[in-house]
Amino acid sequence: IEAEIRRRLVADRGPEAMARTLRKPLPEDIDFMHASKEELNNLRKAIAPLTRKLAVRLARKRRHGRKGPLDFRNTVRHSLSYGGVPAEPKFKYPRPSKPELVIVADISGSVAAFARFTLHLTYALNTQFSKVRSFVFIDGIDEVNEYFTGVEDITEAITRVNTEADVIWVDGHSDYGHAFETFWERWGKELNPKTSVILLGDARNNYHAAQSWVVHEMNKRARHVYWLNPEPRSYWDTGDSIVSEYGIHCDGVYECRNLRQLEAFVGLLD
Repeated sequence: IEAEIRRRLVADRGPEAMARTLRKPLPEDIDFMHASKEELNNLRKAIAPLTRKLAVRLARKRRHGRKGPLDFRNTVRHSLSYGGVPAEPKFKYPRPSKPELVIVADISGSVAAFARFTLHLTYALNTQFSKVRSFVFIDGIDEVNEYFTGVEDITEAITRVNTEADVIWVDGHSDYGHAFETFWERWGKELNPKTSVILLGDARNNYHAAQSWVVHEMNKRARHVYWLNPEPRSYWDTGDSIVSEYGIHCDGVYECRNLRQLEAFVGLLD
């Protein structure tokens, strides 16, 4: 029966169209928003090298932004090519350490599959940064570091986040404004110039107050603030999406629907 169905489909659509329909997407092209649990589990190996790259790139950006004291010996050595004139001062750069990372992720129903990917990413990032603090929210927000500490089974960690995290404030529908405001009141003072913040979500706020000033304050206190959005760019700022209202306060807002786009984001940090 299956063979006959395929034969008729080929006759109706043509062999090339049929091949495109049946072809499985490459792992790097799997859409996080529609991925199955099995597909997300299979992506874990591909996530690990990206987290290492992300840590290296963020550390490099911190180094490029800071000059240490004058390196006298190196300056004198280079001055010989200018006849002894120190025309090109050399500075000592602080040894780059692992950067600190704060993840703030929407885990509401509208981004359920993406939220699962986010938790896989969080689990992998814990090994690459000196300090990772992970927060998840719907209309309330909670810190979930303890669920990932010393855990070998990511499924166990995800289950605990989904069942134990205190992320419901009123009705369990996304309220970015309240979640961000609560984050700032409880943890905002702990951001510092070593910290990079990654916000993950579709910015669909159910027409609540945006409280975008929080993202502005995050960016003033932290080293970087980036936003990764799992929706196609053509959907941004439609309906209750207010991604641009937050995005103007970020160092960058990126479409992140699959591993290929995540890798492109990491590459842009050079």
